[in-house]
Amino acid sequence: MTSLKELTDEELVLLIAEDNNKAFKVLYDRYWKKMLVKAFFQLKCHVLAEEVVQEAFINLWKRRHTVQLKYTFHTYIASVVRYEVMSAIARRGKQPLFIEDIKLAPIADNSTAHWLAFEELRERVESHVSSLPEKCQLVFRMSREQGLSDRQISECLEISHKTVEAHMCKALKTLRLNLSHLSTIALLPAFISFLFF
Repeated sequence: MTSLKELTDEELVLLIAEDNNKAFKVLYDRYWKKMLVKAFFQLKCHVLAEEVVQEAFINLWKRRHTVQLKYTFHTYIASVVRYEVMSAIARRGKQPLFIEDIKLAPIADNSTAHWLAFEELRERVESHVSSLPEKCQLVFRMSREQGLSDRQISECLEISHKTVEAHMCKALKTLRLNLSHLSTIALLPAFISFLFF
């Protein structure tokens, strides 16, 4: 019997439409961390980012009977999170949402510095990814940028699951080696969790 964790995102979405909450949990576990990183870099507030991601998945469950994927599930949930982020920013512009927002108001705004550090880190990652062998780079981008599973990549590129794993291992090892000296950058842990998990 196939484990739910081995199913594609699309297969899980079909099961969710049949009220399968275990399939929902698998999708949630598969994507919540990636979505949290995306939300955090835009909102600069961990608590608010968590709320945004939770709201996105709650909305997914509420709409489970009508959800139709035009592209990948990764694209779908990322767009839902983006919408929730925009709504949170609009609400935040009207009034402070948290006590810590009020306390931090007089302190120098470090968001620009953080953003520049993030941009520098992103450019370095992109440079190292671009230097990978063509097939290795393609597998990595399909996994991390398009959100495809190893199985989906294997089927799409018509290569074995083991070959996909080998390419991913090589890409991640290369990135770890080349980014290890940047551990002092505050944004690195969150960015690494997005890349490596």
